[in-house]
Amino acid sequence: MIYTLYELAALYFIYSFIGWCAEVCIAVVHKRKFINRGFVSGPLCPIYGTGAVAFAVFLPDLKDSFFFLFLGGAILASFIEFITGVLLEKIFHKKWWNYSNIRFNFDGYICLRYSLLWGLFAVLLICFANPFLTSLFRMIPHLAGSIILWVLSALLLLDTVCTALALLGMQKKVKRFSAITDGMVQVSGILENAITKRIQKRMQKAFPALEDGISAEKKEKEQVFAKGCGFYKLVALFFIGAFLGDITETIFCLLTMHRLMSRSSVIYGPFSIVWGLGCMLLTAILYRMKDKSDFYIFIAGTVLGGAYEYVCSVFTELVFGTIFWDYSGFAFNLGGRINLLYCFFWGIAAVVWMKWIYPFLSRLIEKLPIRAGKILCNGLLVFMIFNCLLSSLALARYTQRNTQPAGEQQAVSVLDEFLDAHYTDERMERIYPNAKIVKP
Repeated sequence: MIYTLYELAALYFIYSFIGWCAEVCIAVVHKRKFINRGFVSGPLCPIYGTGAVAFAVFLPDLKDSFFFLFLGGAILASFIEFITGVLLEKIFHKKWWNYSNIRFNFDGYICLRYSLLWGLFAVLLICFANPFLTSLFRMIPHLAGSIILWVLSALLLLDTVCTALALLGMQKKVKRFSAITDGMVQVSGILENAITKRIQKRMQKAFPALEDGISAEKKEKEQVFAKGCGFYKLVALFFIGAFLGDITETIFCLLTMHRLMSRSSVIYGPFSIVWGLGCMLLTAILYRMKDKSDFYIFIAGTVLGGAYEYVCSVFTELVFGTIFWDYSGFAFNLGGRINLLYCFFWGIAAVVWMKWIYPFLSRLIEKLPIRAGKILCNGLLVFMIFNCLLSSLALARYTQRNTQPAGEQQAVSVLDEFLDAHYTDERMERIYPNAKIVKP
């Protein structure tokens, strides 16, 4: 089942509200008092809505197997919860939840107990709740439903901005760590009023970890290029990972299939975007765990890598109408998008990357002159943005040529004529030899 944007928006608000109700009820049971546990002031917990929408987008093709649907939901939700927890800590410098006291937890952000619960929710939502809710949506006049959703979206955006400014206002007595943060704190100071103070009081009550103030370390003066694990370090690692990933896959295909074939994700250059983004994201997530045991990093890499590859597979199919890899012939595969063996490869790659390759590359990157390093990274970014945009247009036109009836394949614009002339079917099939067109 493919959900419309209207249905996804409605599901987001419904499940955000249901999640908020559940959190409030749990707080009442444990603390014997009402506590608004949502990030925003309204009766919504956005992370539940986000998880529900992710289930609706990425998991419907697993509906025929309860086990794989359960497994996919557990992995996908854990991935979302982990990323959300890390981002909130990066922005506000405090953990908003901590599962460290629960067995089988991962860095306190996720734990096996709740991951299994998310898997159960995925089965209930995809197989039972969502079909029922979408049937109810059709009973509401579309115009009225659209107006309601737009109003709710505007209110949620305003609520989110006010909450964020109020939280940043809690940093007033803490040393500023950048000019940008200073500006935001000043804005929050101007806007601080009874509502802002009320929000701060509510957040301190709902999340006790914030009561001591949100700490922020003063940024050290940059003495070397891309020190630590910042923006330029991650950009450099993206390009290195994209290049090495493409070369690795090319050699692997040559050794196993005895065939030299392109494994690039873009038209120009030997770059695998999946590998590049994987290296960048896994480094950003696993950087804090670089000193932990190999087994710990292996498990993290296996789960996160598998979830990432699954999301990439669904994304490319939805956006480009093309399947770039299919593991249906492998044992223990999940919808043909990932398989256990390659998930283990992600785990092994995570250990090798964080223990040996990353420290070596990090030292090399930091040896670049600051000015030259920034110019190089910015230049490569501009090139890759253009490369990805052109590749996306060429892929979309290639899919269009191969899915439309013969009489409707002619170019209808100057852009179509350019793409047809320079990126023919033969060239696209040479660049993307494993791409499969998904018929509408």
